[in-house]
Amino acid sequence: MKEDIHPKYQKTTITCVCGETMETGSTKENIKVDICSRCHPFFTGKQKFVDTGGRVERFKRKYGR
Repeated sequence: MKEDIHPKYQKTTITCVCGETMETGSTKENIKVDICSRCHPFFTGKQKFVDTGGRVERFKRKYGR
């Protein structure tokens, strides 16, 4: 195996928008995510409307609905 070709693997913190933080290993330092297992509708059982970037409005404008 060649020396010094692999990225550095380190402990990192994953932060969600809802405030949940998790510690894991990764090649990146800090990771920020929009949805985690604490706030995802599949795990919580609650329906949550997520409109990222106005997708619904673009659809309505495009198809005239």
